[in-house]
Amino acid sequence: MGCNKWKAGFNFGHLKAQSKLSVFFAMIIIFTYLFYCFTGYCDSQPITVYDQQTFINKILQKEELEYSPHQLSDAHKNSSPGSFVRELPGVDSVDTLLQVNDNELRPDNNISTANNFGSKTFPQAIIIGVKKGGTRALLEFLRIHPDVRAVGAEPHFFDRFYDKGLEWYRNLMPRTLESQITMEKTPSYFVTKEAPRRLFALSRHTKLIVVVRDPVTRAVSDYTQTLSKQPGLPSFQSLTFRNSTMGLIDTSWSAVRIGIYAKHLENWLRYFPLSKFLFVSGERLVTDPAGEMGRVQDFLGLKRLVTDKHFYFNQTKGFPCLKKPEGSSRPRCLGKSKGRPHPEISPEVLLRLREFYRPFNMKFYQMTGHDFGWD
Repeated sequence: MGCNKWKAGFNFGHLKAQSKLSVFFAMIIIFTYLFYCFTGYCDSQPITVYDQQTFINKILQKEELEYSPHQLSDAHKNSSPGSFVRELPGVDSVDTLLQVNDNELRPDNNISTANNFGSKTFPQAIIIGVKKGGTRALLEFLRIHPDVRAVGAEPHFFDRFYDKGLEWYRNLMPRTLESQITMEKTPSYFVTKEAPRRLFALSRHTKLIVVVRDPVTRAVSDYTQTLSKQPGLPSFQSLTFRNSTMGLIDTSWSAVRIGIYAKHLENWLRYFPLSKFLFVSGERLVTDPAGEMGRVQDFLGLKRLVTDKHFYFNQTKGFPCLKKPEGSSRPRCLGKSKGRPHPEISPEVLLRLREFYRPFNMKFYQMTGHDFGWD
C-alpha cells in the first residue's frame, strides 16, 4: 500500500516536472519569435511574387488557344520572351504585353522578389556606348548619387547573353528602393545591330546614354588598350588602311568602325525616338565633369547632388578623380588601365583618318542637334 502511494507520488511529480519543462521550452520559442518579429526579421525574408516570365508564358498559352497555328510564329517556341513578343497579334513589346487585362494577378513588369531591402528591376537607364569614350568614368561618377544603383560589371545581355533570358538579366541587377533607379553600362550595345530591337522588346521607355569622343582619339585609345594585351599587334597605320598606297580606310577594323557614330545611331533611331537619348561629351567629362554630370542628372530626373565639390583633376592621370569620401583614406580614381599614354602615330595617318570621319561627324551633329567640335 505504501509502495503504491510512493509510486503514484513519483509519477505525479514526474509528470509535473515534464509539464514545467514543456512550458519552459514553449516560452523560449515564443520569446524567440517575438524578438525576431520586433527586430523586423519576420517580414524581411524574400517573398516571391508572380514574376514576369510566368506571366508571359501564360499569355502565350492563351494566345495559342485563341489563334490558329498560322497566326503564331514558330520562332518564339525556342526563344526568350523579349525576342518574340512583337510577333503576337496586337503586341509590339513587353510593355504592351503587360498591359493585357487578365483575371489573374497582374504583375509589375519589374518586380521578381521584394523585401524590406528593395526589389530587383530591369534598368530604367543604360549607358549603351561608346567603348573608350568615358563610360566607366560616367558610371563611377553616377554611383555617388544616393538614388542610383548600378551593376559594376558589364552584363552584355543584349549582345552576348540574350539567350540566357530575362530572369537571368534581372537577377544581375542590384536591389533598389522605389525612389532609386537601376542602371547598367555595356558600351558595345551601341554598335550591335540586334541590341536596339531586343531592348525595345523589353521596354520602349528605357533612357539611353551615349558617351561620345573624337573618333580619331577614340580609335587610338582603343588600339592602345588592345596593344597592352597583345604586344605583338601590327602597327596602327597597317590596321587603319586597307591599302596604304591608295589610302583606303579599313572600316572592318572595329577601332575604326565604332567611330562612325551616325551609322550606329541610325539603327537605334529605328526603335527609339531622339528624346530617349542623352549624348555626353567625353571631352567635357574630363574638362568639366560637374557640368556634364548636371546634364546627366537632369536627364535621369535626379536632383543635382553630384557637383564640382566631388571632383579634383589628377595631373598624373590626366582626368578628374573623385575626392575621398568620408571615412576613406584616399580619393577614388579609375584603375591603372585608364589614362595610358598613347603610342606615337604619324600625323599624316591621323590627318587621313580625320578626313575620313569628317562627313560622318557632320551627319552625327545634325542628327543629335549638337556640335561636338571634333573638326
